[in-house]
Amino acid sequence: MKPKLIFSLLLTAFTLCNVMAQEQPITKESFAAINLNYPGLEKAKKAYTASKYNEAAQALLNYYREKSGKKDPDFSNGEKAVDIKSPVDRANKMAADSALLHRFQPQKGYGFFNYGKDINWQYWPIKDNEVRWQLHRVKWWQSMALAYNSTKKEEYAKEWMLQFADWAKKNPFGLSEDNDKYAWRPLEVSDRLQSLVPTFAIFVNSPKFTPGFLLYFLKNYHEQAKYLPTHYAAEGNHRLFEAQRTLFAGASFPEFTDAATWRKSGIEVLNTEILKQVYPDGVQYELSPVYHAGAIDIFLKAYRTAQKAGVANEFPASYKQTVENMVMAFISITFPNYNQPMFGDSWLADKNFRMQQFQSWLDAFPKNDALRYFATDGKEGKVPDFLSKGLNTAGFYTFRNGWNNASTIMILKASPPGEFHAQPDNGTFELWANGRNFTPDAGCFVYSGDAEITKMRNWYRQTRVHSTLTLDNQNMLITKAQQNKWETGKNLDILTYTNPSYADLNHQRSVLFIDQKYFLIIDKAIGKAKGNLDIHFQLKEDSNPVFDQAGKKVYTTYADGNNLLIQSLNSDKVSLHEEEGKVSYAYQKELKRPAFAFEKQKNNDQTQQFISVLYPYNGHKAPEIKINENTGNDYEKGNIDLSVSIDGKMSVVKTTLMK
Repeated sequence: MKPKLIFSLLLTAFTLCNVMAQEQPITKESFAAINLNYPGLEKAKKAYTASKYNEAAQALLNYYREKSGKKDPDFSNGEKAVDIKSPVDRANKMAADSALLHRFQPQKGYGFFNYGKDINWQYWPIKDNEVRWQLHRVKWWQSMALAYNSTKKEEYAKEWMLQFADWAKKNPFGLSEDNDKYAWRPLEVSDRLQSLVPTFAIFVNSPKFTPGFLLYFLKNYHEQAKYLPTHYAAEGNHRLFEAQRTLFAGASFPEFTDAATWRKSGIEVLNTEILKQVYPDGVQYELSPVYHAGAIDIFLKAYRTAQKAGVANEFPASYKQTVENMVMAFISITFPNYNQPMFGDSWLADKNFRMQQFQSWLDAFPKNDALRYFATDGKEGKVPDFLSKGLNTAGFYTFRNGWNNASTIMILKASPPGEFHAQPDNGTFELWANGRNFTPDAGCFVYSGDAEITKMRNWYRQTRVHSTLTLDNQNMLITKAQQNKWETGKNLDILTYTNPSYADLNHQRSVLFIDQKYFLIIDKAIGKAKGNLDIHFQLKEDSNPVFDQAGKKVYTTYADGNNLLIQSLNSDKVSLHEEEGKVSYAYQKELKRPAFAFEKQKNNDQTQQFISVLYPYNGHKAPEIKINENTGNDYEKGNIDLSVSIDGKMSVVKTTLMK
C-alpha cells in the first residue's frame, strides 16, 4: 500500500474516532421521527417506553440489519442497473479508492479534484455550476458502498461514516444563501435521498456502524426528505425527479412517521405533472430526447416503487397508458444504432445502456411487440407497424423507409416553444443513411456557470450551428412552428411548417421524401425583413467533404462509398461558403466538423426561397442532379410540378405543399 494512502487512512481513522466520540447522547428526542409502532420495532419500542434509549437504539440497529439481510439493496431507482453479486467494477473501485483520499469526481465530464484532508465542500475548481451542484450528489458514496460490499474492507465504511458526518456538519440548511443554492438545491437533495437508500443498506452491516451513528443518519435523512416536498422545482424534469425520489424515500423508510405523507406527495405531483409535461403525441415538453427518456424512467420507477409500497392504485390507468405512449414516441425517433437526434441538450448514448432502458420498459409493457423488438435487439417481437411518423404536437417528424441499419431516415424538429433544454433551432434535422448519421445535430457541450462557461454553452445554442435558416446569422427569436401539411405515402412523404423566426420574417420549410430515397427541401423567407439569408448544414466530423463552389454542392468522400450529396438547385444567385463547425457528443467534449451555408440577399419584402437536394448515394462520384419547372409549378402558391434529372434519369415530382 502506498505511504500516502496509509497516512490518509490513519488520519481518517483518527478523525473518525473523534467524530464518534462526539456523538450526541441518545435521548428520547433521538427517536422523534421514528414510528415505533411500525411492525418489527416492538423491541425498540419496549426499551424506549422503559426509557432505555441506548438499548432502544441497539434494537433499532438490529432491526435495520435484519431488514437488509432479507433482500438485496434497492438500486432500482438508480441511473444504471447494479449487479450486487458481482465484484465491484473498475469505475466504481476507482471512485471509491479516490474518495479515501478525498479526491472526488463530481461531474463525469471532468476528472478528479482534491477537496483536501479537511474536506472543503465549497471548493469550486472549475466554474461550471454542474461541478458544484453535483459535488453535493456525493455519488462516490455509493461507489464506496459497492467496494465495501465486494471487498468487506472496513476503511470504506469508516470513511463513508466520516464523510457523511462531515457533510452534514458543514452543510446545514441555512448556512448561507450561496451554500443552500448548491448543497440544498432540491434536485441534489433528491439525488442523495435516492442513492443513500442502497448505500445505507450495505454499510449498516459494518461492525463500525454504531447505534449512535444510526440515529444520526436517520435524523439527517429525515431532515432532507421532509425538506423536499415543500421545495419542489416549479416545473420540468427536476420536479419529476424530486417527486419520484420523495416517493422512494417514503417507501424505503416506512418506519418514519412522515413516510406516508412523502409517498402521497410524490404520487400527487407525478399524477399532475404527467398531464402537464407530456404532449398528446407522447413527447415530454422539454423537447430533448435524452430528457424524454429520463422522464419515462422517472414515471415507471415511481410506479414500481408504489407497487412495492402497496399504493400503486393511487396512479390511474391513464398514467401507464401515457407512459407507453411516451415509449412509442421515443421509438419513432430512434435510429438503428439505438441513438436519437441530439436536439436541445442531448448527447449520444451507449447502445447497451439504451437496450437496458428498453428492457426495463418492456417489464412494464410485456405485450408491446415493438418494444420487445428493441429490447431484444430484434431477436424477438416485431418491427413497429409504421414508417414515417409525425409527432405533431411536439413537432418531431420522422421520414423513414425502414428499421434496419441500411435504412434512410431523417428526423426533423419543428416545435412549439421548449423549456430550458430546448434550443432556437426549428428546422434542424439529422439524416441517417445506410448505417451512418451524416448530419448529427450540434449537441450542448456544457450547461451553466460563469461567463466563460456560459459563452461555451451559447455557442452550441446558436441557430446558425443547426441545419436551418437564419437572418443575418442571428438566433431565431421565436420557436413556434405551425404545421401546414404532414402527409405520408408510398412514394412521397411531405412536411410543410411555418415558423415566425424573426420580426417580420417567417421561415416556411417543406421537406419532400421522394421515392423513399432522397430529400428535396424548399425554404421560403416570407415577410418585410431585409438582410442576409443563410441555409445552414453541418456534416459528420470525418466526412472530408468536397466543396464545389461552381456547382453549389457539397459531397462527402467516405472510402466505403456510403456518401451524401447536398446541393443547391436554385436558378437565381446563391453562394456557397464554409462555416465554423463543431459537435459535442458528450458533456465537455467537442470535435471540429465541416459546416457550410447557401447564402443570398433579401433586399425587399418579396419572398425569397432556397431549393436544396439531399441525396444519399453509393459510390465515389456524386450524381448529377438538375430540376426543371413544369407548367404547373408555382412555388408561391405551393404547387410543385418539377422534372428531376438524376444522372440523366428523369422523374416527375408533382404535389402541393399545403393542405
